[in-house]
Amino acid sequence: MSRERTRTALVTGANRGIGLETVRRLERAGLDVVLAARDRARGLDAARTLGAANIRVEELDVADAGSVAACAQRLADDGIGVDVLVNNAGIYPTDPFFSLDEETLRRTLDVNLMGAFRTCRAFCPGMAERGYGRVVHVSSGLGAVSDGNIPSPAAYGISKAALNALTLVVSAAVPPSVKVNAVCPGWVRTDMGGAGAPTSVEQGADTVAWLALLPDSGPTGGFFRDRTRIAW
Repeated sequence: MSRERTRTALVTGANRGIGLETVRRLERAGLDVVLAARDRARGLDAARTLGAANIRVEELDVADAGSVAACAQRLADDGIGVDVLVNNAGIYPTDPFFSLDEETLRRTLDVNLMGAFRTCRAFCPGMAERGYGRVVHVSSGLGAVSDGNIPSPAAYGISKAALNALTLVVSAAVPPSVKVNAVCPGWVRTDMGGAGAPTSVEQGADTVAWLALLPDSGPTGGFFRDRTRIAW
């Protein structure tokens, strides 16, 4: 009897912060992990800090469709199927709306929204074919539109509101065996969140990893903070 294949997770923007901590947690949970980073050298440095043999480093710029396609092809050529996709890569411009130029908005959407669109298109069909998948979009409560909340800062909030919508669209496009959810990790002490943020990286990554490891009975098409569903 052949041994069951170890599941593989791919985490984008994974050379630091929430992404790196997610890699750590998924590797400790027994998954093979692809640590994807725009700068491969930084990815390799980050992987060395974890000291784990089952972490593969891939160069991946989610804002570049060619880079996403090339990464997917390299993995396919090596017989690697992505079972868990964590779309963590993101940028955080803070320009007020009337100071926001088109290029900044376009770049933010290209990374925060289109990056997830590209990776979902690349890896979700394989999940559906194999009958198992977990997709986690690292979003933000700053993109919520419920209870009178205004997405902000402008470019970032708009991109995360759109990422939440993408979560629902993808969850409806795949079979129930593929769970697609979004997470608000909170205001986290990372390079993006700053040293004054109240939430540790470990706390910020907890719900991300939890959604990445959901059982077959777990939820799909939801938005979560601290392992609890929240309003879009």
